[in-house]
Amino acid sequence: MSIFQFSTTSSLVSGPGSIEELADICRRLGITHPLVVCDRGVVEAGLLSSLETVLAQHALPYQLFSDVIADPPETVIQAGLQTAVDAEVDGVIGFGGGSSLDTAKLVALLARSGESLPTIYGVDQSRGPRLPLIQIPTTAGTGSEVTPVAIVTTGDSTKAGVVSPQLLPDAAILDGALTTSLPPFVTACTGVDAMVHAVEAYTSVIKKNPYSDMLAEKALLLMSRNIHRVFTEGADLEARQAMLLGACLAGQAFANAPVGAVHALAYPLGGHYHIPHGLSNSLVLPHVLRFNIEQAAPLYARLLDIVAPEATASSSTEKAEQFACYFEGLIDDLSLPSTLSAADVPEKDLAMLASEAMLQTRLLVNNPRQVLETDALSIYQQAY
Repeated sequence: MSIFQFSTTSSLVSGPGSIEELADICRRLGITHPLVVCDRGVVEAGLLSSLETVLAQHALPYQLFSDVIADPPETVIQAGLQTAVDAEVDGVIGFGGGSSLDTAKLVALLARSGESLPTIYGVDQSRGPRLPLIQIPTTAGTGSEVTPVAIVTTGDSTKAGVVSPQLLPDAAILDGALTTSLPPFVTACTGVDAMVHAVEAYTSVIKKNPYSDMLAEKALLLMSRNIHRVFTEGADLEARQAMLLGACLAGQAFANAPVGAVHALAYPLGGHYHIPHGLSNSLVLPHVLRFNIEQAAPLYARLLDIVAPEATASSSTEKAEQFACYFEGLIDDLSLPSTLSAADVPEKDLAMLASEAMLQTRLLVNNPRQVLETDALSIYQQAY
């Protein structure tokens, strides 16, 4: 067995109503005046009331920054940072989807380290300390509450990542009750995103390890058993909690065994056409799976036994093909667009997308099969 390293968020609380633990966690981390980072949708949906109630009951004043938007640009990060500095907060609470959690990570880091955002893009470029950080996801998708990654929009269609152990939060709270009001489309997109995290972690070629494998398998088991339930019965708290835990386990898996070509080809779609990240993944997923079968068939075969134990194929190659078919069926069941044309991606842009996908080198190196630009173009054409 080769040497491997596994890191994750220091403390995790999971279960319906677990937001009640927030005040105790704040005390343990020495937080007396936190910055709460979220988006306006969370506020308008009334989700923030549960957090506000807990903080008020324990006499914990807070500063609110609710200007996060999807795929947050640098200006949002800087605005959140300025709010944190002006209010002299001593901790940060991320509350919401992946964009809010990523923003919270960067604000917590920059407010304490004094570094500037452009200097920390890339892998292990940050060296400074950060403020104490608690993450509370309200979607079952990104797993950002347990990853050392934050994604920032840096231009009209470009994104950059900050990857650093400094971004791993101190604590995460998984309260499925916060996700029961998610609409079906968001439920579907975030659920598929989390499942892709598990699949790509399981086939990651550089840092694949026994811990990430175990987490990916359990994540896929939880999510494949519950994603249809949360899509059709959004108030099913048991299923919502299972999805939230599954997304977290998948986040822990890919934080240590990084994702590959699905995400590499999805990022340009999100950057240019503002397609939700989970949908961008689902549009290319079956085609990347089939491209990878040449190298990853035995691994996909094992995952098929988890998501579709009733499958009858015998050989690894046949099972891997059925694995791709499983996701095609799931995407259809969740009423998601299944082609790039249905997502209003211009066919004339496919070559440009392929060229930009090749810039995602930190992701492509993890893919089980080498992806050339001609391969990327072919995958986009198949997805069209």
